[in-house]
Amino acid sequence: MAVNLLLTLYGAGSCAALAWMAHRLARAPRDVPLWAVTGLIACWAAAYPFGLAADRNEVFLGLAPMTSRLVQHILVLAAVNCMVCFYLFSALEPARARRRAAWYGLALLAAVAVLAVSAAATPDGVRTRDHTVTSVAVFFVTADVFLGAGFALGWRWTRRHARGAEPRLARGLRITSFGMAAIVVANVLFVPAVLMRWAGGDRAHESLDTAGAAETTLGWFGAVFFLLPGIVLLLAGVTYPAAVMRLTALRVWWRHLRAYRALEPLWTALHRRFPEDALHRVPVSPWRDALSLRGVHRRYYRRAIECRDGLVRVSPYLADPGRDGGTGGGAGDGSGTPESADGPEELARRLRRALRAHAEGRPVATSAVPLVIPDRGDLDADVRQLVALSRALRSTAAGR
Repeated sequence: MAVNLLLTLYGAGSCAALAWMAHRLARAPRDVPLWAVTGLIACWAAAYPFGLAADRNEVFLGLAPMTSRLVQHILVLAAVNCMVCFYLFSALEPARARRRAAWYGLALLAAVAVLAVSAAATPDGVRTRDHTVTSVAVFFVTADVFLGAGFALGWRWTRRHARGAEPRLARGLRITSFGMAAIVVANVLFVPAVLMRWAGGDRAHESLDTAGAAETTLGWFGAVFFLLPGIVLLLAGVTYPAAVMRLTALRVWWRHLRAYRALEPLWTALHRRFPEDALHRVPVSPWRDALSLRGVHRRYYRRAIECRDGLVRVSPYLADPGRDGGTGGGAGDGSGTPESADGPEELARRLRRALRAHAEGRPVATSAVPLVIPDRGDLDADVRQLVALSRALRSTAAGR
């Protein structure tokens, strides 16, 4: 049950990570390290169905189980080389990285050649994990040694890069290094497990059972507690920095969406009086505006600017003490500046009177004055003040 669950997580995680990396690659098609990471995840995702078919001893895409096992391991070994290329092209200048990558490519070809010969030498009908057969044992020992060496190198490079990385990337690299360390331990366990099973193959039946039980226990322990969790951790670490950045962007998107909708009462009142201030001259359906989830940041900035422009236009009516639009707690000293101590509810009532005064065309001598000034100079602080006024407009309208 645990193995099946981890296999499912491995397959689902590989496909999800591949989709995410493909999206990033489409936005940066010339990023060689990003190509390498995408290749790593693509190879792992593609290897999953072949490994599943080989484990079940089933024909997949017309391929015999041992051939599926060969394809699976070629893809997994290619994934390790993609990981190596990621570090090479991230740390070295391009020409030197290409030379080093070529040497690792030769090592990959040598390992693939051994796997291919071993798979071809395996008799028909032999199960793909029957380690008592010499060719199968050679196949798995070769793959496990290559994988262990590759991930050991990756672990060392990952820890080195994590020490000098910014915090978010460092956390992702540390998670990746834990996954790599687990994969290395798993491969260290797999090699003696395979050799124990192979060594017991020519002995008496009792010895064969003993060797088989030990190999099964050691292999199961390595798979459940190290290999599959290591793969999941590695995928999580690779995608962690981008995922955290996306979650941060999602929180900003949600905050902007809520503020955009909270500004609607204020925007509606001002837009009704000053439609010429609208930055978007094409009318938008109210239902479409309420339900649309695209362009939230653009609409947020536009609505905040339009609200501020409308307040600038109506501010003389709020500041003029001699008019109905300016009475009620503001500017009694004749200075022409609205009373900053007014709360949002009082200011909302004064704003309604000022809008009526403007609609009636009453003359006003005061020029535009500062209104609803935030305590800080950034847009978000400004929007918080506008949202407070907008909510007060809605509550005062409901209370009338």
